[in-house]
Amino acid sequence: MKFIAHKRSRAVQAWLKQEIVEQRKRHNTIVGEQEALTPKRDKWIADFLYRIQTRGVHVHNNQMRKVAPEEIPVKPKRKFKVVF
Repeated sequence: MKFIAHKRSRAVQAWLKQEIVEQRKRHNTIVGEQEALTPKRDKWIADFLYRIQTRGVHVHNNQMRKVAPEEIPVKPKRKFKVVF
């Protein structure tokens, strides 16, 4: 597959370079904020898993089903990845 070779002026190339730098800064800021939420997120997940084992989840209308401990997924060894 061939790509169309677009010609860019120096001004456009400089603008693109500046935009890329700014986007990387914004991305790193967002990643830092998400990393700071890791302890809270781990607590939220633990609370949710506890709640579905004790109270249960709605399966239909007002029918609830408790989730057995063996049905709970094992926490992976990798870092939690937030997609944004």
